[in-house]
Amino acid sequence: MTPAARIQAAIEILDAIAAAARDGGPPADAIFADAMRSRRYAGSKDRRAIRGHVYDAIRLVRSAPASGRAAMLALVDADPGLASLFDGSGYGPAPIAPDEARAETGLAADALVALFDPLVEGEGEAMLARAPLDLRANRLKAARDDLAVLFPQGKAIAGLADGWRLPPETAAVQDPAYLDGQYEVQDAASQYASLALAAAADLPIVDLCAGAGGKTLAIASATGDGADILACDTNRARLQQLPPRAARAGAVRIETRLLNPGQEAEMLADWHGRAARVFVDAPCSGSGTWRRSPELRWRLTPARLDRHLADQRKLIDLGAGLVAPGGKLLYAVCSIIEREGRAQVDDFLNRHSGWTADSGYLPEGVGRAAGGGYLLTPGHDQCDGFFLARLTAPC
Repeated sequence: MTPAARIQAAIEILDAIAAAARDGGPPADAIFADAMRSRRYAGSKDRRAIRGHVYDAIRLVRSAPASGRAAMLALVDADPGLASLFDGSGYGPAPIAPDEARAETGLAADALVALFDPLVEGEGEAMLARAPLDLRANRLKAARDDLAVLFPQGKAIAGLADGWRLPPETAAVQDPAYLDGQYEVQDAASQYASLALAAAADLPIVDLCAGAGGKTLAIASATGDGADILACDTNRARLQQLPPRAARAGAVRIETRLLNPGQEAEMLADWHGRAARVFVDAPCSGSGTWRRSPELRWRLTPARLDRHLADQRKLIDLGAGLVAPGGKLLYAVCSIIEREGRAQVDDFLNRHSGWTADSGYLPEGVGRAAGGGYLLTPGHDQCDGFFLARLTAPC
């Protein structure tokens, strides 16, 4: 492909990503992959170049653009060297007209920025920077020292005995050690969350929103596979990924349970008041993960946020009912929006007499106090944005 043809391909992919963002369609990575499958003539250099153009434009443009061309023209303003590729040639884009509209640039729409926790102020650049690749050693099969041998270009992650950080887009999942289950790819924020649960062997544990099981496996690793863990979710496709991942990791004490939406409490009646630890990693805006999925800021609407808030309230209440007297519930969202974090926990504590918020459960220097929990942010903590609150049930 010519450089101009790569630009035109990026424009077409951006059109599809913007439409999906407005309509709740597939994520950007899936759209990009489909686009490359339909362009089998594109070589590896072409794919890398097109991907670079697409994601550079997404990171630059603050909300879903009117067109992919408008997004690319905003990128041209930031990188004038691209302007000559709008030459009207063969498969390239048409020349740039003097008065063509550009997409607006910036961190996010003003109405969305206004929802951020105050602690996030000044972190716009960090929130959109390319994220490193974080690994977690699986204690059932390996240690962080083993990762240091495998990937000497990496470094330890502060406060995490199992964490190892590599440069962005390092090819770590092709290594035989990964296929053997010696480590998982997991951002530091998720590793801090798993650590904050204070799981231990012989404690009955529920991971209420387990998804594909990343944090479930981290809990199993931390307990030496010595705890009975119930991993739940309402998404069959995601939960089905956990058993083979657990087998690869050597974790044999994980039970999975698919929950029917609206029937979660009845389907968990046998665990009511029984769990020593409950992890509620609730669905949210994903606003803390823009480093990895910058198009998420194109997707969030007031209606979608309201649905997340309702789900979070329901799930934290459901999780509380599973906690044994004196047990602990960890509420977590990968969000930097105040209503999903500290406000949600304040509301829970106001509605549940006798529950208290813990403190001091993160490594020194990690996170900042935010109401009844802690907020981790890309600028302050060099990880995804995450809100955590560990709550103790009355005895």
